[in-house]
Amino acid sequence: MTPAAARLDSDFPRQRARTRGFRSGAPRQPTLSPDADRLVFCRSNAGDDALTHLWVADLTTPEEPVERRVADAGALIGSAATSVPPAELARRERMRETSDGITSYTVDSAVTKAVFILNGQIYVVALDDPAAQPIPVSSNGPAIDARLSPDGMRIGYVCDRALHVVSLDTAEQVTLMQPDGEHDSWGLADFIAAEEFSRVRGWWWLADSSGVIAQHVDESPVDTWWISDPAEPSNQPRQHRYPAAGRPNATTRLQIATLAGEHHSIDWDHDEFEYLTNVNVSPHGQVLVSLLSRDQRRQRVLRLDFDSSDTGSLQTQVIREHTDDCWVDVFPGSPALTHDGALVEIVRDTATDTNRLTRNGTFMSPGGLNVRSITEVTNAGVLVQGSIDPTQEIPYLVTDNAVIPLVSRGVASARMSGSIAVCTHTGISQLTSTMSVCRITTPSGDVPDITPVATIRSHAQQPELRLNVHVIAPPESQLPIAVVWPQGHVPGTKKLPILLAPYGGPHARRVLDAGVAYATDQWWANQGYCVVIIDGRGTPGRGPAWERTVQGDLANPVLDDQITGLDAVLATYPDDLDADRVGIHGWSFGGYLAALAVLQRPDRVHAAVAGAPVTQWRLYDTAYTERYLGDPRDNAAAYDSASLVNQAPALSRPLLLVHGLADDNVVVAHTLQLSAALLAAGRNHDVLPLSGVTHMTPQEVIAENLLLAQRDFLNGHLHKASLTTSGASEPSPFR
Repeated sequence: MTPAAARLDSDFPRQRARTRGFRSGAPRQPTLSPDADRLVFCRSNAGDDALTHLWVADLTTPEEPVERRVADAGALIGSAATSVPPAELARRERMRETSDGITSYTVDSAVTKAVFILNGQIYVVALDDPAAQPIPVSSNGPAIDARLSPDGMRIGYVCDRALHVVSLDTAEQVTLMQPDGEHDSWGLADFIAAEEFSRVRGWWWLADSSGVIAQHVDESPVDTWWISDPAEPSNQPRQHRYPAAGRPNATTRLQIATLAGEHHSIDWDHDEFEYLTNVNVSPHGQVLVSLLSRDQRRQRVLRLDFDSSDTGSLQTQVIREHTDDCWVDVFPGSPALTHDGALVEIVRDTATDTNRLTRNGTFMSPGGLNVRSITEVTNAGVLVQGSIDPTQEIPYLVTDNAVIPLVSRGVASARMSGSIAVCTHTGISQLTSTMSVCRITTPSGDVPDITPVATIRSHAQQPELRLNVHVIAPPESQLPIAVVWPQGHVPGTKKLPILLAPYGGPHARRVLDAGVAYATDQWWANQGYCVVIIDGRGTPGRGPAWERTVQGDLANPVLDDQITGLDAVLATYPDDLDADRVGIHGWSFGGYLAALAVLQRPDRVHAAVAGAPVTQWRLYDTAYTERYLGDPRDNAAAYDSASLVNQAPALSRPLLLVHGLADDNVVVAHTLQLSAALLAAGRNHDVLPLSGVTHMTPQEVIAENLLLAQRDFLNGHLHKASLTTSGASEPSPFR
């Protein structure tokens, strides 16, 4: 490595930490006005600035869109001694939000006003007036999840677990729903909905702005856990209600409250359908409620017809039920209603092994296109996210006559208004994302045209790296694999140690046609490794049958696929890889897989870093764990065989466990219990506790030095001339 390259590599951990993974400065969260003349979005001022502001781009002259900052988060916060409310911090943790400032906003249906919160203070700002400044709005205390009514006249918000509404004309405050005790709340999503079903909101405006529909959560049945801060022994532990596998969930119910003071409960059999997975309010007035049984094999969709202008009556009817012998998938945005009342949803089609979009039960999307979410339902069609190739995920506009990809490749998302779409896109050669505006036209009898009309500036920093990534799918393995080589590596000149870098489990893919996904992997490669990323069974994007192969067993299929993929890469590059020096590192499920690899396959994997690993599945949450392993009271064997704690005596390779002490998702007890079992078995290992760190690691200094600590650990064990591969039955004693 040249001195210049070495300097750039040494700078990368700090740059990655300061830029929050190169996301700061990139435009995000776009909203188009109905006439597509305005585009609202969030963006920070620089790539190393995590403080996001609210912006509007004038698209009336799309060749040169005029951007203006309508809300400066830094100026509004000023020197006020305020902080983000704990409930908002918890909400951001569920959303994996790493930026600061204006992290979210809502608009009225005309997109003429926006509402946002800074450190508990509500603000409203006019979007169609260039001279307008944000105006603070009074509230009953530190607010979270403020939402503007569709008519733009009122703001609803949650404060002290109650749901309130304030009038923008009169400043009158009305409390619509008030909790009864210390363990219940109105308007907040429960932990399981936010963490496992991608629903981070707990209340919704009715389409005519006459009232709200809100979730009530009672956490009193849920076990109380405690999140402590051992680095500050004077701090009181934080109470955390955690629904672990086999244990009680929170109870939820829904209620409609009108501004006129009427309240209507929405009833269903809570014993039969324990999970409230989604609520969808149609702009045309109807409401859909999606329910799921505790074993997740039955789904029920209710439609609510609420007439607030006449009698105030509420009618509820079951309009769809789904069953599945494994589990019914819950997809973001599904189900939904079109402007003419048709039901659109994503369902499993066993004949084509595809998750497909349907309209009133009739397929709209083709077999082979796996639809992952419904972004929005427009007059032009249904905008969805999906993929034909598991290394891609792009937006498609699905109409009665066509399925139109809005980008050709990569990873992208989109929003639409009329014939105008705004896409946030990353391709394989891109190290940061871009946001562009395009026009979709359909000439008579021709294929639709997609014409770029504007680009929104990005201030994101580019990592000082040159990617050397090859995505392969060896026929013998049928696994998507990304192979990352050091910059300047000349094939056949040197055998490199291998670093497996998987997530490897349900819900997430790592092998993607997006360059930004590999920036950190490229840095690792430049440390002298060949980084290998394998998406095995259970990962999304290849169809429901592939995802269901992990039912009942979260250990053997995923680990077997890592070894199969490793063998395929070794066969493809026999002159470049050293099979006797193989390491693995990962976080969360990837951390579980890393520790599992050195416990079960020390003959193939020689050192591991396991970050925030799930080591004992009985300690993880109900919805995720029971979906794959069932109820531990009925299927104890599956939990026992997947437990790393039970396998502790088998450790014979170097293992570093890393865990944030403030993690409320994969709590630190996972690492502590494994460490205790390893100690009891006399197995040497290392533990790196991270004080004040949650499941994310956005803190700049920690993120930088954590990367370096992992490198030093793996370098010490893998950058050697040779490692024995015969030590599977030779446990390493304490030294």
